Amino acid sequence: MARIFTYPITCSTKLGFDLSFSSHRHLRRLTFRPTFITLSPTQSPCRALIRRFVAMDSSGTDSAKELHVGLDPTTEEEYATQSKLLQEFINIPSIDKAWIFNSDSGTQAMFALSQANLLANKRKKFMLSSHISKESNSVNFHWAPFPVEMTGASAFIPSPSGLKLLVIRNPEKESPTKFEIWNSSQLEKEFHIPQKVHGSVYVDGWFEGISWNSDETHVAYVAEEPSRPKPTFDHLGYYKKENSLEKDIGSWKGEGDWEEEWGEAYAGKRQPALFVIDVDSGEVEPIKGIPRSISVGQVVWSPISNGSAQYLVFAGWLGDKRKFGIKYCYNRPCAIYAIKFISNEPKDDANEFPVHNLTKSISSGFCPRFSKDGKFLVFVSAKSAVDSGAHWGTESLHRIDWPSDGKLLESTNIIDVIQVVNCPEDGCFPGLYVTGLLSDPWLSDGHSLMLSTYWRSCRVILSVNLLSGEVSRASPIDSDYSWSVLALDGDNIVAVSSSPVSVPEIKYGKKALDSAGQPSWQWSNIQSPIRCSEKVMSALSSLQFEILKVPITDVSEGLTEGAKKPTEAIYVSSSKPKENGKCDPLITVLHGGPHSVSPCSFSRNSAYLSSIGYSQLIVNYRGSLGYGEDALQSLPGKVGSQDVKDVLTAVDYAIKMGLADPSKITVLGGSHGGFLTTHLIGQAPSKFVAAAARNPVCNIASMIGITDIPDWCFFEAYGDQTHYTEAPSAEDLSLFHKMSPISHISKVKTPTLFLLGAQDLRVPISNGFQYVRALKEKGVEVKVLVFPNDNHPLDRPQTDYESFLNIAVWFNKYSKH
Repeated sequence: MARIFTYPITCSTKLGFDLSFSSHRHLRRLTFRPTFITLSPTQSPCRALIRRFVAMDSSGTDSAKELHVGLDPTTEEEYATQSKLLQEFINIPSIDKAWIFNSDSGTQAMFALSQANLLANKRKKFMLSSHISKESNSVNFHWAPFPVEMTGASAFIPSPSGLKLLVIRNPEKESPTKFEIWNSSQLEKEFHIPQKVHGSVYVDGWFEGISWNSDETHVAYVAEEPSRPKPTFDHLGYYKKENSLEKDIGSWKGEGDWEEEWGEAYAGKRQPALFVIDVDSGEVEPIKGIPRSISVGQVVWSPISNGSAQYLVFAGWLGDKRKFGIKYCYNRPCAIYAIKFISNEPKDDANEFPVHNLTKSISSGFCPRFSKDGKFLVFVSAKSAVDSGAHWGTESLHRIDWPSDGKLLESTNIIDVIQVVNCPEDGCFPGLYVTGLLSDPWLSDGHSLMLSTYWRSCRVILSVNLLSGEVSRASPIDSDYSWSVLALDGDNIVAVSSSPVSVPEIKYGKKALDSAGQPSWQWSNIQSPIRCSEKVMSALSSLQFEILKVPITDVSEGLTEGAKKPTEAIYVSSSKPKENGKCDPLITVLHGGPHSVSPCSFSRNSAYLSSIGYSQLIVNYRGSLGYGEDALQSLPGKVGSQDVKDVLTAVDYAIKMGLADPSKITVLGGSHGGFLTTHLIGQAPSKFVAAAARNPVCNIASMIGITDIPDWCFFEAYGDQTHYTEAPSAEDLSLFHKMSPISHISKVKTPTLFLLGAQDLRVPISNGFQYVRALKEKGVEVKVLVFPNDNHPLDRPQTDYESFLNIAVWFNKYSKH
């Protein structure tokens, strides 16, 4: 007897609205009530969901024609065909973090992985452990038979000794935050921290900072400050004082003063503040004395030596004038601060410890790390971004000699370790581009630090000598894969490596000395914990990639030397012989930013598109990271021009090399990549047979007043930050319009798919809709999907899945028929 499966479906959250048919008023005709779909074993949930959505209107009438949702039987069948393979790609896990524990019984590794859960529309987090055996020249990982899901865990942080594990579970709504202390066999303690003490702990990867002290008695961390009191009124509307003894019966609360947030991804998040918990008693101490104008993050403990006082050292961002969006924006001024911490010492407002700014002489400082011996404090600086206005730039690395007596001076001497690289020599280090550092990034010599950075179109692992400033590449020099350091096992490295055609794999690098006596690492392949389906492995095995060097064709006067050098594009294609010499359809893929990069690493969505018969040209135009500061700074003031030319040059280069059929080229981009996508279909209207844009910037003039990064509009249009004002002039708006895709709207004829997040604060949805309506007005074929609960990245599992399912079907319609 066949089994029957029942799936609950709520269309408002499970599907993006398909608005290809008409205006908003049609949305009101759809009833988004939960429905149940009964499937036989031969039906997939996706296929049944699609049919149900097409077939139902508000009265339940089966009339796809009446709804005009645009899913004809051919499209529906293609959805069903494509969805199975896409689901198998989406299910591939990510390797996020790792920890190494050495003891008398051997070496243990613990890995944090995550995987999309489509039904729950969240990512599942789980832990996988391994015993590492080292025999002569071989290294073997003996994996546990099964991973353990960390249900409800927001963060897990092993103690320095590896004997304890802190698990933090952030609350939903107004519940307490849970802190759990585990040993090797059981839960030792659990503490519930109420909302009146603080809200959720920051685990965002930026403000986030959770740090054990060296004797493992306290943990410092960053959490949302408690809610500020709101005005209370009685039933007659009279104001009630905050400490009034009157009962609250019949009273109501007002909204109180509006407080600015840090923009995209931080909506509803309160001010990040610093706390310390005693892991024995559970007592939580808010760290007083830090001005509220400073948003704190990335806290670490200073070393203890000679009985000196211990400090909490952290990064701080000033938000007293205005909080611009901070997500993906390294150009926000910040500094490294220190404040003394003495446990159990009573403090009131009169004798709070002072806060020391350790980096007054530099405009940016973040990711503080102390050397193992406590002699150095090292930090990363994005001063090139802060000083210029670019949202990301070539970074620098600095150190401070930490006083052995713990007495901080008014003026701190900052020593440059790695300076900003403007114009790198061919094949040489192009500068620093890091997103963070390991919590313990040090080799045993105490002054060599390991980190991951972008190097042109790849991500590489570097060893940095803090004393000499010497930089050496630890990942293989001849590898076009992307590498990231996960953890250190003494002087050996546990890393993850991937490419556009290979899933992430664990690598183990054993330190050795080369012929010149310099450190190098011999790399071993480790049996991967990631298991893919046979269909995925078969698809990937038929793919290949290469990094193309694309010459610059518009070498104008005044262009710096670094901006004249070739750019790169990653070309992914089938390794099978071409049928009749014909090229597969080509997707031109464009990253956002513009000061970002598409690294030569594995992307589930990209691999899926390659697996269904597309070649891809992933362009890292000038302005991208990894080329040095000259090339990056050549773009501001020329967006919509220089970057467009770079993309067209890369496409023409691929055609010239016989890698693309000029009649089957499409374009895909998000954010600034969407800006380029919509520019390209206007400036080169016959070049692309179809386009897809994810939360694109279409009109800077209308974006300026509603985005969380209005400074981006001025900087990318003018090329500097001196023109910024909260009240743009008519001349400003005219320039913004001139540099926007909408200024070329009259020439567009390319069928275009738009994917928009209704909660996007970076490029609010109205920007895309204005462009969409202008295209529809002139009769260009347009399809729009709106995801009601998504913001700028469109990265929730169901949204990600449905987006690329539609991209595949859209491109198939115009490039394969």
